[in-house]
Amino acid sequence: MDLGSIFKAYDVRGLVPAELDEQVAARIGAAFARFTRAERIAVGYDARLSSPVLAEALSGGITSAGCDVDALGMIATDMAYHAAGSLHEPAAMITASHNPRGWNGVKLCLAGAAPVGAESGLSEIRSLAEAGVEPATRPGRVRSVDTGGAYLDHVLAVSGAAGIAELEVAVDAGNGVGGVVMPALFERIAAHLTGLFLDPDGTFPNHHPDPLRPENLRSLEELMRSRRFALGVAFDGDADRAVFIDDEVRPLPGSTITAMVARWFLAKEPGAHIVHNLICSRAVAETIIRFGGVPVRTRVGHSYIKGVMAQTDAVFGGEHSGHYYFRDNFRADSGLLAMLVLLRLVSEDGRPLSVIRRDFERYAQSGEINLEVADQEAAMARAAAAFGGEQDRLDGLTISLGDRWFNLRPSNTERVLRLNVEAPDPSRVADLVAAVSATIEEVSDVGA
Repeated sequence: MDLGSIFKAYDVRGLVPAELDEQVAARIGAAFARFTRAERIAVGYDARLSSPVLAEALSGGITSAGCDVDALGMIATDMAYHAAGSLHEPAAMITASHNPRGWNGVKLCLAGAAPVGAESGLSEIRSLAEAGVEPATRPGRVRSVDTGGAYLDHVLAVSGAAGIAELEVAVDAGNGVGGVVMPALFERIAAHLTGLFLDPDGTFPNHHPDPLRPENLRSLEELMRSRRFALGVAFDGDADRAVFIDDEVRPLPGSTITAMVARWFLAKEPGAHIVHNLICSRAVAETIIRFGGVPVRTRVGHSYIKGVMAQTDAVFGGEHSGHYYFRDNFRADSGLLAMLVLLRLVSEDGRPLSVIRRDFERYAQSGEINLEVADQEAAMARAAAAFGGEQDRLDGLTISLGDRWFNLRPSNTERVLRLNVEAPDPSRVADLVAAVSATIEEVSDVGA
């Protein structure tokens, strides 16, 4: 068993990928319990067919180490973070998030929803899992805990949901676990829900559970064209990520949402710090500065963003990929809370979302493009030499070229570089994508 390969991709997204099986889950559970030395650990799982069995195995590993388990059942990942924060105990969530239906994994966090990453315990947990943890003299116990009501109370309070107007909202849960809480949530706000695929089903019979892929938005877009909606929302498989669609049935980039929500928070907390990752549009930092806030640029990935938010007491953090983090949500990301804040924002503004977004979309972006390479470092070195400009290595290689910029980040699991480009207009984006791609291909050709 190569636990090293399983842990390799964990830090960026907090997800141990597809190789997870019952034996590995049990070893990770025991290692997590021994590392945290906690009396109790909360365990939840998503709708995937293997998730209940893996959650049971993980829980068995935890109890074998002498730690009790609070079994949360089938929940959204948001709810696992809330449990870790409100119950003051570590949490583990069996999920493969937006990955294909045959995959599964586990997301871990510490008490208070603090992240587990390369610099906050992951290597120690890996070592313990590889070595094996001796069973405790007295095993822990499992009890069922329902935190659903407390979770809804929490997100409604953080978002000020009483200020949401009677808006029409279309929600596609993608047969993931977003449907676990969605009907109960809309019973408590003024907005009206029209739902798609709200029933959790681990076979994902209607579409793949990744809303960042345009083909997975087709059903929601068709529904939204059938009548007027103020907002459309598509959740991923574990419902911690959300993609939003405006009243003209156009998806909004994560950078646009980050800038919008940043302005909303700054109106309520002038001078606040706002965290954004380095592939967000320049419009994000410009918006934060324009409205009196302090932009804080960070690496891609939940553990980095949560850590920087704690250091700076940032009120909000956003990623271009559709993850949004809230200080008053234990600094954890929440797709559902992002939806509530956006509904509040639209209710207060009075203009349609299709009009509001124009204030924040001053540039064109390429989206993330995967470039296959033989040698990631050699390819980035070639790009650095070829383009010059202002450069930094905060996360991969970022090069600023006046009114254009691009970032190349190495994948942890594939021999690819992930390219993001921004420029004043689509044609200049295309030109820069072509130039960077050609440079990378030259290195790959030499390596071959």
